[in-house]
Amino acid sequence: MSEQKTFCENPIIKNIYTADPAPMVYGDTLYLYTTHDEDELINDFYTMKDWRCFSTKDMVNWEDHGVIFSLDDIDWADDRAWAPQAVERNGKFYLYCPVHKKDGGMAIAVGVSDNPAGPYKDLGYPLVDEGDWNDIDPTVFIDDDGQAYLYFGNPELRYVILNEDMISYDEKVGIVRVPMTEESFAKGSHDTGTSYGEGPWFYKRNGLYYMVYAAFGVDKKDEHLAYSTSEGPTGPWKYGGVLMTEEGGVFTNHPGIADFKGHSYLFYHTGELPGGSLFHRSVCVAEFKYNEDGSINTIPKCEGIGRI
Repeated sequence: MSEQKTFCENPIIKNIYTADPAPMVYGDTLYLYTTHDEDELINDFYTMKDWRCFSTKDMVNWEDHGVIFSLDDIDWADDRAWAPQAVERNGKFYLYCPVHKKDGGMAIAVGVSDNPAGPYKDLGYPLVDEGDWNDIDPTVFIDDDGQAYLYFGNPELRYVILNEDMISYDEKVGIVRVPMTEESFAKGSHDTGTSYGEGPWFYKRNGLYYMVYAAFGVDKKDEHLAYSTSEGPTGPWKYGGVLMTEEGGVFTNHPGIADFKGHSYLFYHTGELPGGSLFHRSVCVAEFKYNEDGSINTIPKCEGIGRI
């Protein structure tokens, strides 16, 4: 048997172009869900047809589970297999995925599986469908009291309160639009006048709620990563700072954060593989530490991490 690797070089996945990393820890394994940038572009735009899954027990050696869900599995969608996130509840796994609805705008699909590595089966209808283009980049979190939330959106941050079945939401509350203020998301150059752009990542740590997102600084054309915090799951949000700068990246970025076996990791994407570009991206990871007050210093892009 060959000796296990002790160091993981970025990008993590080198045989295909991947983006929008979404880690999920289940048992002694970290599962990483990604989008897939096709080699050949259609109309010189993001060409994305399926979602992939990779897993690791040591952050260095990765198992490729291949395609776990695709546009072919969603009868009502025809394009744009964009940034997903997965969560487990009551022994089932739910994969939330933005797609382009036939004869419509963007909407959020849900795939369900008995296995974290899929395959996933579509509900047959969208979970969120406002008929506009804001319904992308879902991030899901189940709070300590069992209440689940799904945030999403570009250029606005919105959320729904999920029911326990994870495939419907509280329609009395409906779709809530988060106030897009500079206090919450800093001044920036995106459509709301704040830095918030897209790709939210919602989680809780030591009683503090975090919203990490892809952001546009003032007069900046490429995305950096930033974060805000709150004492409650629905805000109000307070801007925390820049998590990762745009230098060395591509037009987009997408955060995914997980604590795994005593270490904290930020997943992101760049264009570092040969042939890389804003439409051919590659998933990377960096280890980081929280400050005592829960704040996070700016994390540099890195060459790789060690085995745990």
